[in-house]
Amino acid sequence: MIELAVDSVQVSLISNQRVVLLKEQNADRYLPIWIGPFEADAIALELGGASIARPLTHDLLKSIILELGGTVSYVLINDLSNNTFYARIVLEVNGEITDIDSRPSDAIALAVRTKSPIFVSEEVMEQA
Repeated sequence: MIELAVDSVQVSLISNQRVVLLKEQNADRYLPIWIGPFEADAIALELGGASIARPLTHDLLKSIILELGGTVSYVLINDLSNNTFYARIVLEVNGEITDIDSRPSDAIALAVRTKSPIFVSEEVMEQA
């Protein structure tokens, strides 16, 4: 597994689509993932330290996990199929590890809120 950090969230000037740009730790490789506008805003707001009056969906998810005694161990971008990325959120709750299917954008939005590591499999990094 390769550890990544969120480098930036950008908007294409041509198509107005959003992309989250992940950078490999200790190297100069990047992983761009096209995401929806709501997830892009959720990531960008957290990275920018903005405070909002009411919790967004990812804030709510974080609160639920914490209230249930869990932690987000890490998120893993584990597959790329037909130009679609797939991810897993790995939680620890009461000493049990739970692995949950997720869109990468939601997993990343949760990871930035919980300060959890983001990983990508070597296979996916090579494909992308």
